[in-house]
Amino acid sequence: MPKKVWKIKPQPDEFTVKSLVESLNISETLARLLVLRDIKNYQQAKAFFRPSLDSLPDPFLMNGMECATTRVITAITENELICIYGDYDVDGTCATALLYMFLKELGAQVDFYIPKRLTEGYGISKIGIEHVKERGTSLLISVDCGITAVEETQLANELGMSVIICDHHQPKEELPQAYAVLDPLKPNCNYPFKYLSGAGIAFKLAQGVAERIGKRELPLKYLDLVALAASADIVSLTDENRVLVKEGLNQINHSPRPGISALIKNSHLEPGDLTSGQIVFTIAPRINAVGRLGDAERAVKLLITNNIDEAFTLAAVLESENYERRKIDEDTFFQALDLVEGSLDLDKNLAIILHEESWHPGVIGIVASRLVEKYYRPTIMLTTVDGVAKGSARSTGNFNIYEALKKCEDLLLHFGGHQSAAGLAVEVDKIDDFRSKFNQIVKETLGEDEFLPEVHIDAKLKFSDLTPKFFKIIDQFAPFGPGNMRPVFLAEDLHVEGKPRFVGNNHLIINLKQNGSDRVLDCIGFNMGEMCEALTKNQASIEAVFSIDKYTKDGKTFPQLKLKDIHINDKNQESN
Repeated sequence: MPKKVWKIKPQPDEFTVKSLVESLNISETLARLLVLRDIKNYQQAKAFFRPSLDSLPDPFLMNGMECATTRVITAITENELICIYGDYDVDGTCATALLYMFLKELGAQVDFYIPKRLTEGYGISKIGIEHVKERGTSLLISVDCGITAVEETQLANELGMSVIICDHHQPKEELPQAYAVLDPLKPNCNYPFKYLSGAGIAFKLAQGVAERIGKRELPLKYLDLVALAASADIVSLTDENRVLVKEGLNQINHSPRPGISALIKNSHLEPGDLTSGQIVFTIAPRINAVGRLGDAERAVKLLITNNIDEAFTLAAVLESENYERRKIDEDTFFQALDLVEGSLDLDKNLAIILHEESWHPGVIGIVASRLVEKYYRPTIMLTTVDGVAKGSARSTGNFNIYEALKKCEDLLLHFGGHQSAAGLAVEVDKIDDFRSKFNQIVKETLGEDEFLPEVHIDAKLKFSDLTPKFFKIIDQFAPFGPGNMRPVFLAEDLHVEGKPRFVGNNHLIINLKQNGSDRVLDCIGFNMGEMCEALTKNQASIEAVFSIDKYTKDGKTFPQLKLKDIHINDKNQESN
């Protein structure tokens, strides 16, 4: 486990904290957490704890929405064939299912198309354009892709199709000449919230159409898909996304559609209290698996079916693909480790850039993320597809990998993505040049201390602060995700009660007690099993950084601390 740097966030203004304590009748620690989230008064706190659909921005604030809705309504009334062109990940398949079902309910003639990762690659392709044209498509609506598809959009125009692009990725300098482009990140778009998922953009289009035809409430029944997509795509869970995900999770927990219900069953979960985190780690990988290894249209069919038997049949396929994906993932990870340990000088190579022509394109992004977790370096995994090196890039928290790739644009065939994740393609004979240039950019950008993972701590905490009311209010901070992560606390002067246990695949279970408190708390540290021996021998006090979660046993729910890191104090120092 790499050494971590602990950083306590700058503490907020005391006057604002005390004002929240009085107006909300909460502890100072909880008030500090709110101020750190830029919540500084009663009204802001009310909006945070009681997010309302009434607060959603008008969809027509999004540049291009008026044109887009008019064109969709025309296609419906004139019985044109509309094709939803999606991406093969969770966000793309959820966005596709959402618009497909919404338009179907309006009586539209509608079809969908998901490209095959292994043969077509990401996004709109010329092959895909030709396929949907052969089906008789008049209006093509892309979701979760298309913002960089300049040539492909031109081809669609030449073939007589109108194109509406719904995307949330970063545009390049030239925008596609589409009938309408919906992307809050494009220049001159005044939409107030910039971090919607692809399914979120699809939802706004549905909102716009519904408003124009007098069926404003209709799109709300698809918020479960928006919640699934936003959680899986790791977008900011603030402002509008917080409202959409909170409402969508409520639907998933209390009235899941057949496909989601089947996925929950296969994940060995129970609806009722599912969180955004459980979606990320259990449900999302099953949807992603069919796109990584084969045809993601099966995921869309699962999400749109109303037949519970068909849902369980399709969910079983996703389960099987996910099992196969995990095996390939594990093999690839150990091959990558061998390359890093055997042939990469990490003193000279500040970034990890690996190429192996036989790696499966569907798992290299996952493996890149695992390498970042292990080595805390910007990481790029490349495989060979049709003679070209194609791959996935993942970053550390301090490094904008999209901007770094942009500086290497002269060496790349294409690239696209976000600050923390991207895709790229490069000629095989230019990989060495690319590796050299990319490493130089990392060297110029990051300081030495930025190659250690950081744990950002919201506040110090005493175990005596952890009252039932405290736990109840912390629960109301959810849904958790980027922009609203689970609060992280530091507790000092702790001792281990009983014997630490090593469980599962390198996990740590311990009970901790704080001097001066009778409270003993159950703790779990994922991938911290190697600390078991040291904690067993240790007689000195320890400090722990953790978030607060809960677990259920025998039908009862108990609080649990999820450990981020532990410092064992030196006993000799304590005695001096």
